[in-house]
Amino acid sequence: MAQHFLLSAKSRTLSLATIYKAGEEKAYETFCKVRWPETDGAPVCPRCGSLYAYSITTRRKFKCREAVCRHQFSVTSGTIFASRKLAFTDLLAGILLIVNGAKGLSTVQLSRDLDVQYKTAFVLAHKVREAMSGETRAMILRGAVEIDGCYVGGKIRQANRREDRIDRRLAKHQTGKRRVVIAVREKQGRTITTVTRTEAEGVPFAAARIAPGSELHADEAGHWDALEAAFPMARIDHREGYSIAGACTNQAESFFSRLRRMIGGQHHHVSPQYLHQYAGHAAWLEDHRREPNGKLAGRLAGLAMASPVSRQWAGYWQRAA
Repeated sequence: MAQHFLLSAKSRTLSLATIYKAGEEKAYETFCKVRWPETDGAPVCPRCGSLYAYSITTRRKFKCREAVCRHQFSVTSGTIFASRKLAFTDLLAGILLIVNGAKGLSTVQLSRDLDVQYKTAFVLAHKVREAMSGETRAMILRGAVEIDGCYVGGKIRQANRREDRIDRRLAKHQTGKRRVVIAVREKQGRTITTVTRTEAEGVPFAAARIAPGSELHADEAGHWDALEAAFPMARIDHREGYSIAGACTNQAESFFSRLRRMIGGQHHHVSPQYLHQYAGHAAWLEDHRREPNGKLAGRLAGLAMASPVSRQWAGYWQRAA
């Protein structure tokens, strides 16, 4: 009986190992096809562009056959996942988990779901966010465009007793970490963001990223007046309503609603140093909210494979230490 139990346990272990190996092979094939879709996953030398390369199976690498090149490379060479240590199944699972988080995904939850250290999940999530931002990095918005700002962070904890409480809106009662997320959004289109210290600092960003002739919608804040010389503008005074005579910033406000829920419900605290990446993540989710999960995962994997090596997140913890 004991011998039968040991044999059964051994066979189960072998079955799990076989399943894991098969899953890793499938994940590896998926990344190859995403990296080189024009050749259906066959390797293309990133240095000389040659289609002639052979596989070094013991190390999951390729070597270019061209005599003048002979470059060794892998499927992640030159991408944001270069020098990765995670298995391909973990990379793919991380992408799936991140796109499934409609209001974002905390790093603690990602580390538990993948069974990796917090530091590993932290860098993986930020690399994925950097890949997301590549989709709109040079995008120019056109047509009817909305602009607005959202203040994030910087408040101090309120005192317990009422008589000790202060006006936290005043600059002298803030931590200095308050930032503004500027959102510029096409009506029924794409969203681009930047992070500044004041809302007025978003004026040059908008002027550079909106096509001439576009109709710009903004609220009553005086600093947007500087854009009236460059764009026909529709202004809305929120003291009177949310939409009057077609003028509104409701699409931008919809994005801010998602961003606030992402920060408050998932991350609880976001450092000003990385706020721009969380804002880009929220914008990407907002723009693609109607697409199915499978398409989102494929889109994000393609962005990761097309993104260059990260200058900020490659070796992050070694520099931080």
